[in-house]
This record gives sequence, C-alpha cells and structure tokens, in this order.
Amino acid sequence: MTPYTVSPYLRMLPIEPVREDLAWMDLARCTEVDPEAWFPEKGGSTRPAKRVCLLSCEVRAECLEYALEHEAVAAYGIWGGMSERERRRLKQQRAASSTPQVQRIAS
Repeated sequence: MTPYTVSPYLRMLPIEPVREDLAWMDLARCTEVDPEAWFPEKGGSTRPAKRVCLLSCEVRAECLEYALEHEAVAAYGIWGGMSERERRRLKQQRAASSTPQVQRIAS
C-alpha cells in the first residue's frame, strides 16, 4: 500500500485556534488511502471508502460527528463511513428524536 499524505480536502478545513479538537485527524485511516476514494464520481461506488472506515478506522465516530457539525466543509464525500445522503438522514433522525413530543391530555 502506498502511503498518501493528508487528503487535500482535509487540508481545506478551517483550523481553529484550538488544534487539539482536530487531533483525531492524525489517526484517520483516510490519510493512508487515495483521496479520490472518499469523493467518488456521481454513480461511483462508495464501498471501498466505507470499508476502510468501518473495518479499520479508530476515529470513525469523531469523523462522523465533525461532518455532521461542519456541513459547509464536509458536505460531500464519505465521512465517518457515511455518504452525504446517509449523513443527512442521520441528522434528520437525530433532530426528530430530540424534538419534544407534545402529549395530549384526555379531558
């Protein structure tokens, strides 16, 4: 396996003064895989990237949370083992489950 440098997409992320919040990126398996795998062309397979995330990345949860919190930066590609559509669905599910339910009181 050829070692790759950090994806150019990761380098575009806004780095805030507190770098320790992003320290997980140094452990990400995506740094060892061709960056093109994370951003397949429309209709291309997402399976190779997801396989790397799901089977061998120890910071998958941190990556997914970052993508969910920073939609403008992580709007495309595979992040935390999920595609854009899957992340959107997860975010909607989380919003729906956190919305307080109004209980009807029988009178």
